[in-house]
This record gives sequence, structure tokens and C-alpha cells, in this order.
Amino acid sequence: MPKTIYNLLILLLFASCNSETKIPTTNTDSYFPPLTGTNWETKSIADLNWKQSAVQPLLDYLQIKNTKSFMILVNGRIVMENYFNGHTANTNWYWASAGKTLTATLTGIAEQEGFINLDTKVSTYLGNNWTSLALNKENLITAKHLLTMTSGLEDLDNGDCVTADCLTYKADAGTRWAYHNVYVKLQDIIAQATNQTWTNYFNARLRDKIGMDGNWITVDNNSVYTSTTRSMARFGLLILNKGKWDNNIILNENYCNTATTTSQNINSGYGYLWWINGKSSYHLPQSQLQFSGSIIPSAPNDMFMALGKNDQKIYVVPSKNMVIIRMGNAADNSNLALSDFDAVLWQKIRALYQ
Repeated sequence: MPKTIYNLLILLLFASCNSETKIPTTNTDSYFPPLTGTNWETKSIADLNWKQSAVQPLLDYLQIKNTKSFMILVNGRIVMENYFNGHTANTNWYWASAGKTLTATLTGIAEQEGFINLDTKVSTYLGNNWTSLALNKENLITAKHLLTMTSGLEDLDNGDCVTADCLTYKADAGTRWAYHNVYVKLQDIIAQATNQTWTNYFNARLRDKIGMDGNWITVDNNSVYTSTTRSMARFGLLILNKGKWDNNIILNENYCNTATTTSQNINSGYGYLWWINGKSSYHLPQSQLQFSGSIIPSAPNDMFMALGKNDQKIYVVPSKNMVIIRMGNAADNSNLALSDFDAVLWQKIRALYQ
């Protein structure tokens, strides 16, 4: 066999083997809306070969469940965008705890810029006595513990108070998972490390780079983001694309992958302030109980989520190149981050494409 033909066959065999094992990390059909203006490409239900008959039952359910806005993106294009009860595309609404993921993202950006290290103790940035703990226990707490809800701190005010006198010892850092607003100390860490205000750094490094609107407000000692629905969708699209916006890397892919997978060995359903679906067990906010199975069994196993009080939702589904947004009041009375609403909602979403 001529040498050139032999070499060609070897190359073809190598490429064939690679094509079976290589998993693409980005979707070449991904679309990113312009940073300014209202233009945003759409894709119809018919274009996707989805079921038009499933649209109205979904909208009816959203309507009766106190929804204000709902969006579905596929490959970055709008498939559904609906507003209810007087809410409009220009109306701001609060993200509640879904906005924790914004803090997680800025933490990753600050790390990649060399301002912080996740394994460094918090007191390096904030000084001693930022809690009421003995210094030997306080010094166990790193930035990563704040990201993963494993600080070991207990708050005497149900997780809302983050002043030093409220932050008391419950367990050594890294040994206990507990949902807590102490994560906002990451915003103080970033402000100290960058010598900028949290808002200025957030706007320059994230908001303005992906065309978001909105602002931070303080509610019950907690920093809460408010924005339009499309801005929430822009953020979801950034994370779907592993931190890349068009040709710009906003957040490095390694951090993005780590943030959206299990982050510790206590709660499999939690990453860096993101909720992770499809695991064998999970914990819920305000509980130390472990539950078996996936958080939302009716949703795709590869989905990860930003979830906030009164059913603020960002669902990101890589296998479907899909981002779903829900803003509104609580679907049923007053809901924390998760409720039965998620399960039923996903049954109706899946009816669109199954």
C-alpha cells in the first residue's frame, strides 16, 4: 500500500474514533441578541416541530398560577414570550434568591481576574470578627464555603441577618450544608478585593457586557436584583453557553462547569449557588433532611436552576439548548425556592416537545 494512502487511512480512523467520543461543548447554531435595542430573533413552535396544541394549556396554567412573565429560548432565539396580569416587557421584577447565581458568576470573574482565591479564608478580605465565632473557627471559612452553603454558620434570624452578632457557630466549615444569606459576604469580598463598589464591578464585568438592564436593591439586609424578563433570559443564555457571549469570554468555561455541578459531598443537588437536577439525592432550603431522587423528576436530568422565593425561575437545559424564565408571585400562597409548581410546570413544558 502506498505510504500516502496508508497515512490517510490512519488519519480517517483516528478522526472516526474521536467523533464517537468527543462531546461538543458549544452549539454552533447559538444566537446572541444585540446588546442594545429590542431586536431578538425568534423561532416558532412550528419551526421546531413542537406541538401547538400544548401551548394553550401551558399558558392557562401559568395564568392561574400568578405568573407575570414566561420565556423559552432555544439556541438563544425566543420561542415563547408571554406576559400576564399587567406585566410588560419593560417592567422590572425581583429575582429573589435566583439572583444568588449572579453573585456566583461575579465571584468567578473576580477569581479569573486574579482579585480573589476561592480557597482563601474570608477574614483575609473582610478582617477578623466578621462573625461571632472564635477566630480559630472563623478562619476555617473560605470563599468557597460561602459559594457552596457550607460555612457551618447559623443565623439567629432564620438566615436573613448577616451581621457579625447574627452569625453563630453550628459546625466546622465544610461539614454541614445549610441554605443561608451569608453568601452576600462574597459581594463584600469582591468590593474589597477590587477596590470598587459591588454595583460598579457587577455592571462593568457582567451587566453591560451582555446587554442586561436592572439594578440591585436592599431588602431585609439582603441584596436583591431586579430586571426585565429579557435581562434574566440574557443571563441564562450566557450560562448555557458556558460563560461565553458571542465571541467574548465573560466567565471561563472551567468555572462555569464547576459552578453548575455538585460542589460538595453533602447536598448533591447544589453547585455554586446553582441548584442541580438529576442527582440521586438533594436537600431543600430550611431543612437538614436528605431526599432521594431528582429535585424535579419531570424535568431533564441535565438541567440546572436559579431558583428564588415566590417562584422566580431560570431553568437551563444544555441537552435542549434551552433557557426558560418564569417571574411572578408565588404560584401557591408563599413558596420558597422549590415547590410542586416546578413539577407540574415541567410536565406542561415537556408536552410541547415530546
